[in-house]
Amino acid sequence: MRKIITTIVLMLVLSSLNAQQKPAEYDLVILNGRVMDPETMFDAIANVGIKDGKIVMITKSKITGKEIINAKGHVVAPGFIDPHSHNVPTPFGQKLALRDGVTTPLELELGVLPINFWYDQMKGKSQTNYGASASVEAAREKILNPNYQTTDGALINDASIMDETHLSMAWSKDVASDEQVNQILDLVEEGLKQGGLGIGYTPGYMVYGVRTEEGVGAQKLAGKYRRFVYLHGRFSGQLPPNDGLTGTLQQLGAAEAYGGGLVIAHMTAQTLSQTKEAQAIIDAAARKGIPVISEIYAYTYGSTIVAADYLEPDNYQNNMGHDYKDIVNLTDMKPLTKETYEQLKKDAPTTNVTFENATKEDLYWALSHPTSIIGSDAFPGVSKIDKSLPKDWDTPYESVNAHPRGAGTHARILRLVREENLMSLMLAVSKMTFMPAKFLQENGVDQMTNKGRLQVGKDADITIFDPATIKDNATPQMGTLPSTGIPYVIVNGTVVVKDSKVLKDVYPGQPIRAEIQE
Repeated sequence: MRKIITTIVLMLVLSSLNAQQKPAEYDLVILNGRVMDPETMFDAIANVGIKDGKIVMITKSKITGKEIINAKGHVVAPGFIDPHSHNVPTPFGQKLALRDGVTTPLELELGVLPINFWYDQMKGKSQTNYGASASVEAAREKILNPNYQTTDGALINDASIMDETHLSMAWSKDVASDEQVNQILDLVEEGLKQGGLGIGYTPGYMVYGVRTEEGVGAQKLAGKYRRFVYLHGRFSGQLPPNDGLTGTLQQLGAAEAYGGGLVIAHMTAQTLSQTKEAQAIIDAAARKGIPVISEIYAYTYGSTIVAADYLEPDNYQNNMGHDYKDIVNLTDMKPLTKETYEQLKKDAPTTNVTFENATKEDLYWALSHPTSIIGSDAFPGVSKIDKSLPKDWDTPYESVNAHPRGAGTHARILRLVREENLMSLMLAVSKMTFMPAKFLQENGVDQMTNKGRLQVGKDADITIFDPATIKDNATPQMGTLPSTGIPYVIVNGTVVVKDSKVLKDVYPGQPIRAEIQE
């Protein structure tokens, strides 16, 4: 009996020890993938363990979990961060972004207002992380058109409703008085206090309306609150007196004088043949301690509204070197003529169009430059059926006319890495993850410390892609065909894309927000 009891005790002790030595069971494990972390330059085949929305283990040892993804032959990268998206709040836009590997789209160039209202609209119903800057454009519309009432806080979505209580063109054309300038900046400051990530400032759409004092005032606020200005430069062109380089220098001077960070949005679209000189100035300023960086999208053509100031013939044809036929109406996909341009500008000024801008040579040079980052400038499309703004999650991919950058930017970059040796794979991943996260982190967005990295303790935002097959499928004719070669996307530890399908009614997205000071 004593031997039996001793044996039982020994068995219980051994069982207890085995239980203690048994590998921890994680919520999710990713096995056998090529794990890449741009901050530490870690690049090795490893297994990743995720628990409670965090990365808690990266190891070559065997691990197990409640859910298992076999990533053999695939890259396991930090979730892509898109700092320049105008589709953040729309379910269809999020769906496209997720298929392109984006876990954190941010509305930083145009921005939103009121900040509290916009974030409240998103709470609990976002598949991706989300965040926005405070919009100078929206503040101008509110002060210059007191009847303005936004639908969801995103001025770009209000553009489809042209009436006295929604969007007029006051934000673009009207020149503010001294008192109104102060009121505009007060609204922007209120947005910063409410946790706006930075300030969206787009004088390129307000060439004849916005006063330089508004841009300088925005930069002063960026310095005061330790944030940044996201700039669409005042001028697009390559000839005096209104060249893109001048527009860049205008805001860079304010940043040097008053502090705050500065992002030069889609730089090639503004600076064209001046791109290399503009980048050299940006790098020189950064070396002197001015927090400035360029952002580039992956196409030689952009998307905007037909009434954009830079599309006026004196600028687009003479200063940018293009013609009416290089502008395409997204409602019918027809190139414009002088007559159709003038008619749309008069009767439907917010009509979505695409337009040619930079050369392939300048674009590829800027994309591969070691200090630039990637932004999609994802722009709302137009329903082929009823010309409405496509928002619904179930919108068929083939039913929308849109610039392909909203669906394919990140896959396009990685395809160009493979097919044209555009840059190293690690640099490409860094431009879409760590580099934008680091800039935001250093300019007032503390949450980004845990984004853009694939490290123990960081948020489990992860994109898994096949470097041999990843591909952008969106074209000018079929602008919202989703990217392929990205079978899994994970947001805060939750699988949102599985086997290349976005899972419906899964909402792990969390707000990215600066410190609230109210």
